[in-house]
Amino acid sequence: MEILNNIWSNLTTPNIQLINIISVPILLIEITLTMYLFLSIMNLSSTRKQRILYVLISWLIGIFTMFVIPQPFNIFTNYFMTIFLQYIIFSNPFLKSIISSVLALIIYNLIGILILNPFLTFFNINTDQLNYILGYKLCYLLFIYIITIICIIILRNKNWSFQLSDDIDKRNKTIIISNLLLGVLAIIIQSVTLFYYVDILPVFITFLSFISLLAYFGISIYSLTRIFKLILATQKLESATEYNRSLRILHDSVRGFKHDFDNIVTTIGGFVKTNDMKGLKDYYVQLEDDCQRVNNLYLLNPEVINNDGIYNLLTKKYQEADSKDIKVNMTFLLDLSTLHMKIYEFARILGILLDNAIEASGECDEKIINLDFRDDHKNSRQIIKIENTYKNKNVDTEKIFEKGISSKEKHTGLGLWEVRKLVKKNNNINLYTSKTDKYFIQQLEIYY
Repeated sequence: MEILNNIWSNLTTPNIQLINIISVPILLIEITLTMYLFLSIMNLSSTRKQRILYVLISWLIGIFTMFVIPQPFNIFTNYFMTIFLQYIIFSNPFLKSIISSVLALIIYNLIGILILNPFLTFFNINTDQLNYILGYKLCYLLFIYIITIICIIILRNKNWSFQLSDDIDKRNKTIIISNLLLGVLAIIIQSVTLFYYVDILPVFITFLSFISLLAYFGISIYSLTRIFKLILATQKLESATEYNRSLRILHDSVRGFKHDFDNIVTTIGGFVKTNDMKGLKDYYVQLEDDCQRVNNLYLLNPEVINNDGIYNLLTKKYQEADSKDIKVNMTFLLDLSTLHMKIYEFARILGILLDNAIEASGECDEKIINLDFRDDHKNSRQIIKIENTYKNKNVDTEKIFEKGISSKEKHTGLGLWEVRKLVKKNNNINLYTSKTDKYFIQQLEIYY
């Protein structure tokens, strides 16, 4: 009986020491719940190891800030650590990490704000009693946890996720991040206000505050969704424009072949009749070049190159090479939707390597670029191989990656240096640089 009395006394009387002790496991529960919230919001795939690592590191940081930074300001330090850890551990792009973390924290905090004042009114207590009497605190947190778990279940069962394209320009990123930071600031101000004054504010005022925050975030999320749809529509329009240009060139080429078909057959017949095999071989090589050009134009198809950003990049680089009379031979046997690296970083690397290949081959008498995109399932890797003719046979394949080194006039030499930085940043990517008497070769390998 005495044990029960002690338990009841600890649950119903202020006990700061006990509250501090119980805050440690409570923090672990809250970190776990918010983690599952942002995983559900973005539909992020994760391993058990990643989840345990995230919860453990966040928990240790939370314990440290709990006893070093005063409440409620220590909570906001943990907010920013949540974004950073999500970016590092789950390999979620930075903008997506910000959005998913902020949305998860918004949901969790709005739940707390919604039930706080009614809870205090129902039990006829103030914030000091809520914060320092264990029974009230556990009861309040239990309500929050139950509602949060319901939200997670709804998000999962409805299979809803916040879709976000990786190809967002700097201007739109700035707008989105600014909007999210304002949202975080609004949460901070609201939380601090409620922390100090909720016991003297009428229920109507806190409810009105909740509704205004909910409306703000609802409109913000709607606006973000519209921005993403607009960006996606713009990308598809650019792809359609490039595809129409490719189709127009392909159509003209096919019409040219059809128009010259009789002349081509007659010419071949002339070589055959005179048994001029050397002349026939030379003619066939020239004819093969035109056939290859038509084949390349056929490959420049958004259904084959199934990423709008990469499709636009390859189309523009092909047209740039074609305008310089550079022969481009391309093989594309890669599904870009399964690319095992960030599409933004892949586009940067590919763009720099193609620019260098175009510039180097453009200086040669024989202007050739060979592009090979394929998936090597046997060795669990994706390969992008770029070969180009080059003039400077003494080029140092190691030195060219150093900062400020360039064999070209009026160039900063930062391109390949940036490429090496991006390659080193990813532990599943290698770039092999080599050369033969004819070709300078860059082979990007992405392992999975």
